[in-house]
Amino acid sequence: MSGDETQPGAPVPDDAEAESVPFETPDIYGAYPRLSDDQMACLAQHGRRREAEAGDVLIREGERCEMFYVVLSGSVAVVEGYGTPSERLLRVHGPGRFIGELGLLNEQVAFYTAVVRDPGDVLALSMDQLRDLVTRDSVLGDVVLRACLGRRALLVGQGAGFRIIGSRYSPDTRRLREFAARNRLPHRWIDLETDEEAEALLRRFAVGPEQTPLVIWRDTTLLRNPSNAELARLIGLPPLPSGNGRGDVLIVGSGPAGLAAAVNAASEGLDTTVVEALATGGQAGTSSRIDNCFGFPSGISGAELTERAVLQAGKFGARISVPAEAARLERRDGYFTVGFADGSEVTARTVVLATGARYRRLHVPGIEPLEGSSIHYSATVYEAQQCRSDPVAVVGGGNSAGQAALFLAGYAPQVYLLVRGPSLDAHMSRYLIDQIERHPRVRVLLHTEVSEASGNEALEAVTVVDRRTGERRDLVVRALFVFTGANPRTAWLSDALALDARGYVLTGAEAQACSVPELWQSQGRACLTLETSLPGVFAVGDVRSGSVKRVASAVGEGAMSIHFVHRYLGYTAASGGTDSSPHIRPKESAWLA
Repeated sequence: MSGDETQPGAPVPDDAEAESVPFETPDIYGAYPRLSDDQMACLAQHGRRREAEAGDVLIREGERCEMFYVVLSGSVAVVEGYGTPSERLLRVHGPGRFIGELGLLNEQVAFYTAVVRDPGDVLALSMDQLRDLVTRDSVLGDVVLRACLGRRALLVGQGAGFRIIGSRYSPDTRRLREFAARNRLPHRWIDLETDEEAEALLRRFAVGPEQTPLVIWRDTTLLRNPSNAELARLIGLPPLPSGNGRGDVLIVGSGPAGLAAAVNAASEGLDTTVVEALATGGQAGTSSRIDNCFGFPSGISGAELTERAVLQAGKFGARISVPAEAARLERRDGYFTVGFADGSEVTARTVVLATGARYRRLHVPGIEPLEGSSIHYSATVYEAQQCRSDPVAVVGGGNSAGQAALFLAGYAPQVYLLVRGPSLDAHMSRYLIDQIERHPRVRVLLHTEVSEASGNEALEAVTVVDRRTGERRDLVVRALFVFTGANPRTAWLSDALALDARGYVLTGAEAQACSVPELWQSQGRACLTLETSLPGVFAVGDVRSGSVKRVASAVGEGAMSIHFVHRYLGYTAASGGTDSSPHIRPKESAWLA
């Protein structure tokens, strides 16, 4: 094995069993906890003890994780590219530690191989056994969840997983990179223009540059310019449900509002399907840190908040499908049918629209060729890793821009925050303003807007203009992060229901005012608070006209929408319509009580 990153000389926990594994990866980040004696005893009552010889493969890269392993004695190595020329040792676990990361919980395929390094014994539990245990032991569940979330972040940071080979100037390369990053999938981008490894890989697979972008995994799987859906299936992201059963509620969009609706609907026994065009989490999923999220006094990243919500929705049996881009909405035979870009359809008795909004692109000379390589519309660990030695700029005066500036300041030596207005007070929370003003590496430039970006293969500078004086100057930066507001994703709804002048969905009294009087008279009621001009269809979160663009508000609206879904189903039943009794179904999975 090569590329050992476990720092052999680092200290290990002071217990006899750990001392027998001198090269165990130290638990610096809290991602490799050692289970307590009580937790081990509890697991042992339900699991199966088995001998493990050196070289035994417990989990194989590219295959679904179906077992939960705990090391009882000996050690287990976690390896990328096992058995290939590019094999790399990522970490080593000794007695008391368990094997697995986030893919273990959400049924993705493994991004690594777990192979026995020193012979010993392991404890094996099926995922159903594990879910049953953590449902009854929330402390154990939280230990496993936190570790799995931390390990996914470390895999991302190590550049593990599949490789994307393509030109920074290719729209399809940018598409694949965005899909992988937004879905928090471990991967590494190999730039066709600058990376020497790219040429060697193309020769190995006998592929010409014109056939890129490519996705390569373990040197055995090659996809030529795959669609997002093809990449999703390779990794194990769930597709749309087969057939066309009529569920209780279809939630379109999986940001905080959509996931909150899913948790509440599924927990109350409603047959729930969630569909998402790009990635779970919405705009919030790209936030590096949310400090004003209720219940998280030390803050939480958008990625972690999203993963927790996805697991919670799955606990109650909600189905989440990515990617699935909604293309039309129509009422058919007393049900609602949503058609998708690939021609498939899903039918449900009610629909909750939670499609959110998408960040506006910055349209100035020089921007487009650099998008995806040096121009970014999110600030996650993927982008931050490219900014360790060079100054960067953030455009925007809202909370998203402020959070990004502070996050990037932990990586880059200088962060310029470019704001069109005269102050930060208009659109940014006070706690963020205070942190920005105190941070030594964040410099705020007010009355400032970007007029041009320059650079050949990567961004070299941006030209900014003082809006008061017209003075122009160049800022030497190597990356530009844009957070300049958002537009609703409602073009596919324009013929189905009422929108306001900016394209946001009208609800409640405003929606009723835009409808013909006979519509609501036939319903025998007024339009419900979150209901659209199409009875039985609801809108929540950023896509709703007049909504407060905050995570907590979106979560509240998503949860509240299910109350109105029940009321709508009750009205329908009372008027002799579709049976309103929810199709109670057993939980398909359970995670964290």
